[in-house]
Amino acid sequence: MTSARWNSPTLRVSPDSLPSETRTVRGDVRSRPLHKYRTSISLAIAFLCWSFLSIPTNAQIEPKVAQSSASSTPGNEACARCHAAIWASYSTKPMALGSGPATQDFIPGDFTDSASGVHYRVYLEDGHAWLSFDRDGATSLHGKRRLDYVIGSGHRGKTYVFSDEGFAFEAPINLYAGHGAVPGGQWDMTPKYRGDKEVPLTLPAAASCLHCHTSNAQIPEEGTENKYSSPLFAHGGITCERCHGDDLSHGVVTKKKSGESAPESAHAAGPPPKGIINPAKLSPGRRDAICMQCHLEGNAIVEQPGRHLYQFRAGNDLSEFVRYYVLTSDGKEKLRAVSQFEALAQSVCKRSAGDALTCTTCHDPHSAPKPAERVAYYRAKCLSCHGDQFAAKHHVEQQDCTACHMPRVQALDVAHTQDSDHRILRVPAAPPQNPSADPAAIPSADTQLVQFPPANGPESSRGLALAWSSMAAAGSQYAAEQAKKFLTEATVQNPDDPLVLQALGYMEESRGMPLQAREHYEHALHVNPLALDAAANLALMEAQQGNFDRAIALWKSAFTRYPGRSNLGINLARAQCLSGHGDESRASIARVLQFNPDLTLAHDMLRQLQSGEVKCDGK
Repeated sequence: MTSARWNSPTLRVSPDSLPSETRTVRGDVRSRPLHKYRTSISLAIAFLCWSFLSIPTNAQIEPKVAQSSASSTPGNEACARCHAAIWASYSTKPMALGSGPATQDFIPGDFTDSASGVHYRVYLEDGHAWLSFDRDGATSLHGKRRLDYVIGSGHRGKTYVFSDEGFAFEAPINLYAGHGAVPGGQWDMTPKYRGDKEVPLTLPAAASCLHCHTSNAQIPEEGTENKYSSPLFAHGGITCERCHGDDLSHGVVTKKKSGESAPESAHAAGPPPKGIINPAKLSPGRRDAICMQCHLEGNAIVEQPGRHLYQFRAGNDLSEFVRYYVLTSDGKEKLRAVSQFEALAQSVCKRSAGDALTCTTCHDPHSAPKPAERVAYYRAKCLSCHGDQFAAKHHVEQQDCTACHMPRVQALDVAHTQDSDHRILRVPAAPPQNPSADPAAIPSADTQLVQFPPANGPESSRGLALAWSSMAAAGSQYAAEQAKKFLTEATVQNPDDPLVLQALGYMEESRGMPLQAREHYEHALHVNPLALDAAANLALMEAQQGNFDRAIALWKSAFTRYPGRSNLGINLARAQCLSGHGDESRASIARVLQFNPDLTLAHDMLRQLQSGEVKCDGK
């Protein structure tokens, strides 16, 4: 028999692994990720063997959400009474159909993932949508999850959401539109999990995802990232108020209580009109912000202190809620699936026209041209600036301007999908490639991270510090150097900002400065006792020094609020075992497996404890 030891590699939380205010780009099926957005923490521990597992059906609460159809979407009924023609047109657009119950327009299917050997099947049973996952052999696995909600209209694809104890997670597979032999699309792994050898079931459904795909969504319970009240959102798709505002638009929203829906527009209650916004009459920055909130990705996104993207309302200044950062001078063309606004800004058209050119110059938010009318519709948009004389001389044999100047190209951050190149290149070129969304590929010379759109006035060191820190966590040494520079400044300017303190502590710990790291972790927890990264990493420092009681307290609090974060439960189980609490250690591992049933590390630990190979004797 051997005793557990802390000399095994342990699991540390990096600055961008969880905090809601800063995140790195990740792609998913969407018009926005089902979001974004995180760098995984590698489970860098030697596995001893595989275990057998059977997953029982998980009992869940029936989701309650209205069908997002032209006849029954409650969020738009009031508007439809007076604007019937506009609503009839808008109701067929992807934005109006962007979410709903999982059974909505459901397409069953199945496939076997070559990397994991798991056979996935999606099907309807007893009026519910289900996902099953099965693998036979030495690493046997059998289980299923009930799918509660669908995110995505199917224009690019669909992502499904399931829940466990109120924690909402994205399904590990997506339906991708327009590919494969299956009518309606092809089922395959979600982009984040392509190549994984274990079934991934712990990708949290982030509030920012729900913001761009649903209306009047719940917000996470305090101290969590993906525990929501039910129903997850009030209305499927994007309702009229998202772009036209409501009474909340005249002030900054600072908090929406869990379970509280935004009020219907005061305008809908009758004259005189109040709270309704015509985006065309806003200043250019506030007008464009309505589209940018969901159609700008950037390389890093940093929410402002105490603010969140889901609090933004039409008419607000988007930069007061979130700031986007893009890399410049890296010599590589990048095309992200939902960064059309960023690409448009690179075009000669936009640079020449300035604020006069915006998304609605070419796109009608309420309707889309029929397929047979598409070429003529967009050609007319081009000729509104370039004129008929130009058209009479320029490739008269090719009426489709977009075929050459806005070709459909692969958006590699979202597998199986394509997007139009909104750079509107004058000379047709090879499709731009995004070799990787991995910030570790950033070159170390002449690369800058700048706010997009450009900031009015000096850029805050806080934003740049957190943006560079999120990239540094992906392995870029250059980003780490930049993060160090800006974190030092940001700490002086923002001495009580828990996100800055956490990032600085992680940087110091990585550089072999444990005393300074501890000081900043402690300070972050003093300001915000629910700061996850500070708690997780401070717990690791305490455990390594034999202070198991405090390590257990910190990890237990974090794991209770983030049960999908397996590294928290694994470290908690180790500390419990080392302090002589074998039953508690086994219970923690069992809870890890509840949310992450194919995690080899957890199976190995549980087998060692059950067989007596590892004894929790507190010595």
